[in-house]
Amino acid sequence: IAVDTACSSSLVAVHLAGQSLAAGDCYLALAGGVNVILRSELTRVFQRAGMMAADGRCKTFDAEADGYVRSEGCGVVVLKRLADAERAGDRILAVVQGSAINQDGLSNGLTAPNGPAQQAVIRQALAQAQVPAAQISYVEAHGTGTPLGDPIEVNALKTVLLEGRSPRQRCALGSLKTNLGHMEAAAGIASLIKVVLALQHRHIPAHLHLRKLNPRIDLTDTPLFIPQQGC
Repeated sequence: IAVDTACSSSLVAVHLAGQSLAAGDCYLALAGGVNVILRSELTRVFQRAGMMAADGRCKTFDAEADGYVRSEGCGVVVLKRLADAERAGDRILAVVQGSAINQDGLSNGLTAPNGPAQQAVIRQALAQAQVPAAQISYVEAHGTGTPLGDPIEVNALKTVLLEGRSPRQRCALGSLKTNLGHMEAAAGIASLIKVVLALQHRHIPAHLHLRKLNPRIDLTDTPLFIPQQGC
């Protein structure tokens, strides 16, 4: 199935693959995304729209964030029902407890997402996974590095993740885009692979290019933090 939902394409593919597995439509699914920049026209359109970082770096959550840099990449994951993978003796790297998708709805434009819609889909995913928000210890954010989009995303995460959370329950926020740029249709699957590797190595990579937090983002007196060094 070819899926095109812009930046969320590869994660929507993972969600649909999970639904197919749960329904018994298949016993194994490959889900992923690829982004190859073959022509320059779209880059010029994004540049004129003010969406591209002047220095070619995604400065997610930073006060100097001015857009993103386009990048290329490909990622694929192999998905099975857990019981089937265990029965086959497969090497299991991670378990997807749940997933959710929704529609962003009315917003001020492509770079200004809808905060309440983001809150809703996070809650939906947590409910589907049967995991309390307070138990989440790391979030791989979309984090494009825009001065308006970043605060909307972080505030949505704060609203949900702080519910029932004690000050001792710390939660890191990061974005692979600071490392690899924005792979657009492949961005989500790359972020999923990053999280699986972080679990495997028990190490959260450093979030790069953060010198001064965006003034619209306030993490003061919260257990949420951005790991500027690996942890």
